[in-house]
Amino acid sequence: MVMIKLNVHEAKTHLSKYLAKLKAGERILLCKRNHPIAEITALPEPPTHPRPIGLAKGRFNVPGSFFAPLPDVLLEAFEGTHE
Repeated sequence: MVMIKLNVHEAKTHLSKYLAKLKAGERILLCKRNHPIAEITALPEPPTHPRPIGLAKGRFNVPGSFFAPLPDVLLEAFEGTHE
């Protein structure tokens, strides 16, 4: 696929006309005085289905110590009261 090369002025003036091409998978090489400065690509489509719960079931175990209270020194460090 050919990359679209645009100078900043052209991009500012006609960006909306290029959005459909971006969505179709094309990329824009943004230039300032014909020198490349950035590349514009479309973001991936968000998932259409919610992610199922339990995808990592059985891959790891959370130890019981994970739920234990944090030591006072660590709590003080988080709260900014540790000297």
